[in-house]
Amino acid sequence: MNILFDIGHPKDVNVFKNVIWNLQERGHETKIVARAKENTKRVLEEYGFEYEVCRYYKTMLGKALGILMNDLWLYKQVRLFKPDVFVSPGSPYSAHVSRILKKPHIAFSDTEIAGLVIKLTFPFTDKIYTSNSFYLDLGPKQERFDGYYELAYLHPKYFTPNKEVLNKYQLNDKYIILRLSALSSHHDINATGLNFKTEEELREYVNQLEKYGRVVISSDTTAWQTVKDYQLKIDPKDLHDVIYFSALCIGEGATMASEAAILGVPSIYVSNTRRGYLNELEEKYGLAYTILDRSTALDKAVSLLKNDTLKEEWLLKKQNMLEEKVGVVEFIVNMIENSGKVS
Repeated sequence: MNILFDIGHPKDVNVFKNVIWNLQERGHETKIVARAKENTKRVLEEYGFEYEVCRYYKTMLGKALGILMNDLWLYKQVRLFKPDVFVSPGSPYSAHVSRILKKPHIAFSDTEIAGLVIKLTFPFTDKIYTSNSFYLDLGPKQERFDGYYELAYLHPKYFTPNKEVLNKYQLNDKYIILRLSALSSHHDINATGLNFKTEEELREYVNQLEKYGRVVISSDTTAWQTVKDYQLKIDPKDLHDVIYFSALCIGEGATMASEAAILGVPSIYVSNTRRGYLNELEEKYGLAYTILDRSTALDKAVSLLKNDTLKEEWLLKKQNMLEEKVGVVEFIVNMIENSGKVS
C-alpha cells in the first residue's frame, strides 16, 4: 500500500513514528506531509524521516483562510505518490483531498474540543478512531479502543529512560517542570490556563514552587526574562527523558500533562478545558489532575511535593494503567492495513 501520513503537531510524529517503521518493515510505502508548527520539522529530522511541509497559519483567521491553500498544496503533493489511504490525527486537508481522489481517510483523534476542525474534517472522513475515554459521540464512523495515543511511543516497549540527560542538562537535584503554552492552536479558542498577566505573577509562582525543588520552564515563547532565566533548552529527542526523571509536571499544555502521567510522573493540567484521556488518567488511575485555576493547582502541587513516597506511588499507578491497555501501535497498523474496507 501507499500510505500518506498528515502531521499537524510534534506529538503526531511521536504517535506515528513506530507505526510508520512497522508498516515499512511490512513492505508498505509511506509519505509524510506536515505543518511547520513548533518544532515539528526538527522532530521529524531527528527520527530520520523525509517529509514535505506546507504553511502553518498561526492566527485563527489565517487558519480559516489557509484551508483552500493547503488543500491545493496537498493535492499537488499526492498526485505522484498516489496514496491508497490518507492517515491523520484529524486533518481537514487530508479529508478534503482524499474525498476528491475517492480514497479513504482515517483519523486517529483525541481532542474533543477541536470543534471547528471536527466540522471541517469528519464529514469527509471514513473512520475516526478514538480512545474509550473520548467523551464525544461522533456517530457510526467512530470506533473506540482501550488505550492512549501516548502509549504508541511512551509504552516501555518503545521508551527506555536515559539517565544521562541528568548530567547533560545539569539536573542532578530534584526538579519540577512548569509548562507554559502559547494556546494558539485551533482548539484553544476561549481556552485559559495559568493566565499570567504580568511577569511578576509568573516570578512569584516560580518562587513558591522553588521551595520544593529546582524549577525548569518549558515554554513556546521567551518574551519575559523570567522565562529566559528558567527555561531549559532541551533537544526534542531528550524531552521525554527529562519529563521521566522530574518530580512533578504542572502547566497549561495538555500534551505534556498526559505524557508525564503516562510516564508515571505526577501531572497537573491547568485549564478551563477538558480532555477525555486526562479525565480518565485522573478518575480511573489517579495519575493526573485537571484544575481550573493556577492557585488551586499550586496548592495541589505543594501537597504532592511534600509526599516522600510520591515517585513510588505513581509508578504503581502507572503499572496498573499499563496492564489494562491495548497495544496502540499494533492497533493503528491493523486499522491502516484494513482501511480499504472502510470506504
